[in-house]
Amino acid sequence: NWLDQRTAAGAQNWENFHLKQVIPFIDANLRTIPTKKARAIAGVSMGGFGAFHYAQARPDLFSHTASLSGDIDMSARSMDLRLAVVASLIDATGAICASASGTCDPNDSPYKPGVDSDAAFGSPYPVFNADWRWNEVDPSQHMGVLAEAGVGVSVYVGDGGGSPLEPEFWVAGAAKNVKSAMDALGMSYYYVNYGDGAAWGTRCNGGHNGGCWEQDLRDLIPRLEKEFAA
Repeated sequence: NWLDQRTAAGAQNWENFHLKQVIPFIDANLRTIPTKKARAIAGVSMGGFGAFHYAQARPDLFSHTASLSGDIDMSARSMDLRLAVVASLIDATGAICASASGTCDPNDSPYKPGVDSDAAFGSPYPVFNADWRWNEVDPSQHMGVLAEAGVGVSVYVGDGGGSPLEPEFWVAGAAKNVKSAMDALGMSYYYVNYGDGAAWGTRCNGGHNGGCWEQDLRDLIPRLEKEFAA
């Protein structure tokens, strides 16, 4: 749920939508077992943030949460990921595209309309005293909630070939920070760093892409099925 509900994009209450509307709709229309023990949540990239945040906000709903190359550290130590959020808010991709005449259509940007950089969580810069809002939703600082509630955790990440130009390079740092937080809490968890992807399926190169996420799912889903069966 965004801090600013009066942007050009209109009201943005995704947490309310997903938790209070989507889940009840699924349970009302599909053959689910509507209990925590039979429900998991997983997300790719920024969806990894959502999966962890939702499980922390409502640990009564989920028995397992999984991040596939997720932005799961929103603290100031992962300022690169905070700025990635800001870039999507202000439609930086579209702006860059528009300045490079003839290379692409800025109207095809997935982040239109662009909104204020502080729309979702306030200013990403600690100096402007909005740091607490980012910390409040930062999964890495609230792993204890999952441990206390008995929510299982899975983390999948590659290394992006060690290149800062590859998004996976940055989310790998976030995954390490979350792993350190879980180790400090003595949590049990499932953690896969598949590096360059050479031994992770047939289509993974360690980057931020569907070839790697496909193999993540091939590994994750059977494990969830066993948990649900138990």
